[in-house]
Order: sequence, then structure tokens, then C-alpha cells
Amino acid sequence: MKPTYGRISRYGLVAFASSLDQIGPLGNNTADVAAILQVISGHDHRDSTSVDMPVPDYPASLNSEAPEKVRIGIPVDFFGEGLDPEIRTAIMGMTDRLKSDGFPVGEVTLPHCSYAVAVYYIIANAEASSNLARYDGARYGYRHPYSKDLQNMYLESRSEGFGDEVKRRIILGTFVLSAGYYDAYYRKAQKVRRLIYDDFKNVFQEYDVLFTPTAPTPPYKLGEKIDNPLEMYLGDIYTIPVNLAGLPALVIPCGKTKAGLPIGLQIIGKHFDETTLFKLGHFLEKQYL
Repeated sequence: MKPTYGRISRYGLVAFASSLDQIGPLGNNTADVAAILQVISGHDHRDSTSVDMPVPDYPASLNSEAPEKVRIGIPVDFFGEGLDPEIRTAIMGMTDRLKSDGFPVGEVTLPHCSYAVAVYYIIANAEASSNLARYDGARYGYRHPYSKDLQNMYLESRSEGFGDEVKRRIILGTFVLSAGYYDAYYRKAQKVRRLIYDDFKNVFQEYDVLFTPTAPTPPYKLGEKIDNPLEMYLGDIYTIPVNLAGLPALVIPCGKTKAGLPIGLQIIGKHFDETTLFKLGHFLEKQYL
């Protein structure tokens, strides 16, 4: 479960991208995830983004009646080129079964989500370059033990303390925030982020949840894509829009490939409506999985 941005305090979390960072639970089933979220949700005065609003009884919601009237939207933009055929078949098979059982199902469009990966890696890297500046070896993070002077301590500590991917993101983030490029990249990315937010807002006026794949391909071997960062970035293409819009999303199993690899169904909900996601996810577990 990725909760709504602000549902859980980020106090104690190492800051990466402050407008995107979100804590969420993992579990063996929907009931476990609901129980964890119940405990860790709520307002925290130590986090200014923590929202002061009542926390529903998530575990109790699983015992309610089946959510037959939940309106399910299928974003056609998420089922185009690049999606593995086995994943498409599994997700659409699930929606067909729900439709035959009386659930309202319809296609929707999220036209600006095609820009989500580009927007995310501008905003996230920009915020990361700012947040990670504190890890200079003086007060935070790794310090090189044999630095001759202050400048070398900074240089050697950050060179040795950060991995290749972290360095790549810091460099990209510093670039998009630099003079002459701020408006062309960071400011424009923030404007497109708002368009993505509005796409979801418009769709949720007619539908309660959205069904999408979790990833475009089945899981790959550890380290298999390490030399192709762009391909790894594109693996987030279906989850990034949810982060940019601050929405909650629940991922549950949705079958396996012929090779026995798991396929994930992502259920996206309205802001602070984790309850509906738990209800529907629990129903799917009992009826179809």
C-alpha cells in the first residue's frame, strides 16, 4: 500500500524527494497491510506534511459487505506499447470477471501521464540534490578518514559515500536547478505535474478506483538492468503517476506468467480513500485469487 501523501508521518525517514517521499506497509495479504496502516497512520506535529484528520478503522472495513457498487476505470493509456502481453491478459482477465459479476467497468484516459516519467525524474532528482547536500561528511553520512583539508573531505566523502545511481541523480538534479535551466525544466515539470493531478481528479468524478498494471514487464534478475538506467526508470511508468498526484494505491497479486513470475495489479484510489482500496482488495483475494 502506498498511502495518500500526508496520511503517514515521514519523521525519521531519510529525505530523498520531499514532495514525493511516502512510507507504506508491505504484507502477505490485505488484512496484514490494513492492520499495519492503522497503527502507523495519523497526524504528527514533527512532520508539517502530516495531515490532521481522523484515521478510519481499516481492519474493520474488511469485514463489511462486498463493494459491488465500486466503479472501476481502466486507463487505456496504461495498456499500450511496452506492456508485456501476459501482464495485459492477466489484468484484463480480472476486470472481465468483475464486469461479469456486475461491477461497473469503463475505459478512461489520463492524457498527461505519458509525461510522468520525465516529470518525476526532473522533480525527484532536483529535490534529491538539495536534500542530499547535507551529507557532506561534516555532520551527516560517511566521512573520509584521511582527508587533508576541508575541501578534500567534502570531495572524498561524497565521492566514496554515494553510489553511482545516487551521484547520477544529484548531478541531474543540480543541472535542472541551475541558472538558465530552472524554468526550462523544474518549473515546467511542476506545471505538468499539476496537469497529471487534474487528469486523475477528473476521472475520479465518474469512477471510484482505477485498475492498472504495476510494472510493464515481469520481474528481471537482480543486476540484469544495472547498465541500462533508462530501462530501469521506465519500469516505474505505472506507479510514478500515483506518486506525482499524491494518491493511494494498493498492489495485489494477479496471477503469474508462464515462467511462474508474479504479476501485480495496482488499484488506485481517491485521496484519503484507502478504505475502498482495502475493501476491494480483500474482496478480490477471497473471490478470485
